[in-house]
Amino acid sequence: MYEVLTLNKIAKCGLDKLDNNIFSVTDEVKNPDAIILRSFKMHDMELGDNLKCVARAGAGTNNIPIDKCSEKGIVVFNTPGANANAVAELTVAGLLLASRKISDSIDWAKGLKGEGDNVGALVEKGKSAFAGPEILGKKLAVAGLGAIGAKVAKLAQALGMDVVGYDPFITEEAAKALGNVEIKAELSDLVADCDYISMHMPLNDATRGIIGDEMFALMKPGTRLLNFSRGELVDSAALKKAIDAGTIACYVVDFPSEETLGMDNVINIPHLGASTPESEDNCAIMAAKELSDFIRYGNIVNSVNYPNLDAAMGAKYRVTVAHKASDDMLANLTAAFADANIAVTSIACKAKKDNGYAIIDVDADPKAVAEKIAGFDGVCKVRIIEA
Repeated sequence: MYEVLTLNKIAKCGLDKLDNNIFSVTDEVKNPDAIILRSFKMHDMELGDNLKCVARAGAGTNNIPIDKCSEKGIVVFNTPGANANAVAELTVAGLLLASRKISDSIDWAKGLKGEGDNVGALVEKGKSAFAGPEILGKKLAVAGLGAIGAKVAKLAQALGMDVVGYDPFITEEAAKALGNVEIKAELSDLVADCDYISMHMPLNDATRGIIGDEMFALMKPGTRLLNFSRGELVDSAALKKAIDAGTIACYVVDFPSEETLGMDNVINIPHLGASTPESEDNCAIMAAKELSDFIRYGNIVNSVNYPNLDAAMGAKYRVTVAHKASDDMLANLTAAFADANIAVTSIACKAKKDNGYAIIDVDADPKAVAEKIAGFDGVCKVRIIEA
C-alpha cells in the first residue's frame, strides 16, 4: 500500500482516481510515498527518503522546492492546461475591470445607501467619474503563449482586439494555431505601443521582476497591465513609479501583496484565477493520474524537473533510475545488468536540463543490480517496480 499525503483540500473526483487497493490517501502521514497539493508552501518541509513524487494540482510550482526534490530524485508534476480556461476567463474580466473602473464604481454606489429617492439623481450625476474605454479595436500584448496565454489571445481576438504575443519557447505549430497573432521576437518589442499587456509567463530566476523600470520606460502613457501569472513578475517599486507617472493607468493583479494593496489604480484580486469547480476538478484528476502512473509504473508525464518518459511495462520487473544528466549513464546502466547476467527486455533513458531518468525492464530479480546502481555517482534514486 502506497501512502499519499494531501497538503490541501483536493477535489474528490481526483482522489477517486487513486485505487484504494493500492493507495492510502490522508492528510496526516509522516513519511509518504507521494504528495498531492495545490498552493501549500513546501519549502520548509522535510522531504523523507520514502518520498518519490510530488503532484501539484495546478500549473505553478514555485511553492515546491524543485532543486531539493531533484537532488533527492523526487519527481515533481504539474497540470498544464487543466486550469487554463478558468484563468483565461478571469483575464477577460480583468480587461474590462481595467477599462471601465467597475470595481471603484460598485464601491461608490454602495455609499449611496440611505439617500432614498435621491439615489437615481446621484447616480446620474456621479457616473461620469467612472467612464472608461471599450476594448474593441484596442491592442493587447500577451506575454507567454502557453495554454492560458493562447486562450486569452483567442478570446481577445473574438472580442475584436488586435493581439500580439511573445513566447521564446513557442513552437511553429503553436504559433500557426494562433491565427493572426503577430509573434514578437523580444519582450521589449511586445510591450511598446500596446493598450493592454497581459502576463502569462512562469516565475523563475530569469523572469522575476521582468516588468521593471526598463520595460515601463517602453510603454506608452495609459497602458493597462494585467498579471494573472505570478505577482513577482512585476517589480512593485517600479510599478508605483509607472502609475504615478501615468504610464500605467490600471494594474490588475491576481496576487495581492503588501505593496500593491496600498497603491492607487491597482485592482487586487485574491488569487481567483483557478477558483472554479471545473478547474479544481480538472487539476485534481490530472494530478492524480500523473501520480498513479508514476508510482505504479514509473512513467513520467508533465514533470517540471525530470524528462517525460512513458513506456508500457514489458517484463516482470521494472527498474527506474533518477540521476544527474550524464553522457555515460546509459552505458553504465547497461553494463551493470550485463555484468549480473540479467537480460534487459527494454531500456530507455532521457534527460531534461541537469536531470536524467531511465526505465529498464527485465525478467530476473534486479535487487542486487539496483543496489549497485544506487551507488553510482550522480544517481539520486532507484526504484524496483514489480508487475
